[in-house]
Amino acid sequence: MNILLIEDESKVAAFIKKGLEEQLHNVTLAYDGLMGVKLALENDFDLVILDVVLPYTSGFEVCKQIRQFKMELPILMLSALGTVTDKVTGLENGADDYLTKPFHFEELLARINALDRRRNKVLPGTYFEIEDLRMDCYRKTVTRAGNLIMLTVKEFTLLETLMFNKNRVLSRAYIAEAVWGINFNRGTNLIDVYINYLRTKIDKGYPKQLIHTIVGMGYMIRD
Repeated sequence: MNILLIEDESKVAAFIKKGLEEQLHNVTLAYDGLMGVKLALENDFDLVILDVVLPYTSGFEVCKQIRQFKMELPILMLSALGTVTDKVTGLENGADDYLTKPFHFEELLARINALDRRRNKVLPGTYFEIEDLRMDCYRKTVTRAGNLIMLTVKEFTLLETLMFNKNRVLSRAYIAEAVWGINFNRGTNLIDVYINYLRTKIDKGYPKQLIHTIVGMGYMIRD
């Protein structure tokens, strides 16, 4: 993989770069947020590994700026800030996963591999349709009854997972791994919060509800 690493701590950056290159990945380094955005937008990368606390501009802002132009580029955030609020902030700004420092390098590799699997799971051109809800995975658009629905990156990924598995009950554990990556803290209510976000945008105001809670089991979308 061609990876952009945005990390201002030189020892941490060197440690990650050395480990990834030993796994035959190509790594480009940026030591501040401004250079990170510039490199991300001007070059083709398969993954961005992004620290939160950076010189000049925060990792949250870097993530947000990258997402404006490169919706499909996977972003893995690294941070010593490990509260649920910090993780939600990172995910809301467009991160695909959030790994708290300190971490074992093996876990970082596992997260990278999980993101790569998710990136390749849905082929360009994949199109889902349930009742009057339509998702174009290539153009990253969602409509219901012809009305365009604006979703965040994480909301889109969650809906994509539900529609890919339509008429199938998905457990919280399955959703956590498919949408947020391995070792997601299942003790939080983040999944329920995002399901409610989707319901507000997908089902509210329409006569037929598509997203259903299966008590004691999980969630599903069905026609």
